[in-house]
Amino acid sequence: MQPPLIEKNVADVCRTVLDDATEDVLVVGPSPTVVDGLVAMLADRANGPSVRLLATESVLKASVSEFTDASVIADLVANESLSLRMSTERLDGPLLVTDDRVVSLVTTDERTAGLATDDASFVDAAREEYTDRWADAESFNLRTPPLSRVQESLEREFDEELAADFERMRIALAEADDDLDEVDVSLLAAARNEALLYDISTWGEGVGIASRATFSRKKTRLEEGGLIETEKVPIDVGRPRLRLLLGDDRLRGIDADEVVSVAAELLAAARQ
Repeated sequence: MQPPLIEKNVADVCRTVLDDATEDVLVVGPSPTVVDGLVAMLADRANGPSVRLLATESVLKASVSEFTDASVIADLVANESLSLRMSTERLDGPLLVTDDRVVSLVTTDERTAGLATDDASFVDAAREEYTDRWADAESFNLRTPPLSRVQESLEREFDEELAADFERMRIALAEADDDLDEVDVSLLAAARNEALLYDISTWGEGVGIASRATFSRKKTRLEEGGLIETEKVPIDVGRPRLRLLLGDDRLRGIDADEVVSVAAELLAAARQ
């Protein structure tokens, strides 16, 4: 047995283990907390071995339930730092299985311990066992687009200001517990920059955030709540486009990251 790895959180234990690994690492049976720590570590890491994560469907769905979490994971999958598969069988764990050790994670409110063994025969048997389970497991279908693609396409299709507003609102959304989502902040960022509904909904559907119908439905909810307004913009052929504008004075003149909390308050008041 090796001495236990005791760190402040899951991410730090994962970083220590992966820094010492020379081949890909299997992560088996993680909880959502372990997935969050692993993803945080991988997102900050420039290079190193890739991770094959084998979890139950419920854990994976919980880990991608929020847009920011899912889009960061999608980035890691896209650059081949992370692969996801789901198992219908009971899984031991959470375990980190490297080329030369097996680490069992134990978490408390304050610290995380990695209980490790480097017994060669045990490590070889564990790696063979979980590699076979990985091969038999189903791929997990992640529908959220990579965050980098969302950011790059926004700047390309619109401009730096709208992209920056979206990013600040997205970060605020990830830190809040509000009745808003990525479609809402896309529309609010567009309204803050007086973009067209057609353009932002076409972008959103193309990049994979949501369908144009969903954007239209969300626009109606924000409009009915008084958060946004629209004005018609004539075009040469066909029906006029709708320009999005902020509808409430409390949303004007504030920083982009404040828009999320104010918008949530306005929506809550409109429902009363």
